[in-house]
Amino acid sequence: MANLRDQLARVGREAVRARLVVGSGGNLSAREPGADEFWVTASGTWLDELDAGSFVAVGVDDGTPSVPPGLRPTSELGLHVATYRVRPDVNAIVHLHPQVTVLLDALGERIRLVTTDHAFYLRRIGRVPFQPPGSTELADAAARAVADGTNCVVLAHHGCSVLGESVEMAHRRAANLEEAARLTYRALLLTRDSATIPDCPPFADAI
Repeated sequence: MANLRDQLARVGREAVRARLVVGSGGNLSAREPGADEFWVTASGTWLDELDAGSFVAVGVDDGTPSVPPGLRPTSELGLHVATYRVRPDVNAIVHLHPQVTVLLDALGERIRLVTTDHAFYLRRIGRVPFQPPGSTELADAAARAVADGTNCVVLAHHGCSVLGESVEMAHRRAANLEEAARLTYRALLLTRDSATIPDCPPFADAI
């Protein structure tokens, strides 16, 4: 599982560099396919300063940290546990605070999937009404939102929860979510009419 931690640390650095999160916000997790345990960022860690010692191993079934002893997992642990329980196909979760995504949602604007990359990687974007960060209510709502196979959920006034069968895929989806939000925002500035902003038509898996 050590390689997973290296992958997550790299995603953390890229997320901060892309301004998808600020300070010690956001958290990341990953597991080997079929594993009943996952690595998740420890409480208070900064995503651009992660190393192998910045993660806690947690059991999916009981949600109990195991190693290293004494290190507390992120306050959003419940979100990760609940999501893995309803999505056995998911092996990585990226929870970030992308500002344009959160802003558009707060304004009641739907994020458009403008490009073929947006349509391919995101498919559809779910939404969870505001629940207090770190709460059981938020964890349960986010899990319900992805139980149907949705891999990208906006958490109102908070951030996003993006899933993948690998760390790389979860990262790609998170990056495409914020890019789609930025294009939607720019289109709104140009048109001032959200009804005129087109979505990319559905297409076969060709990328």
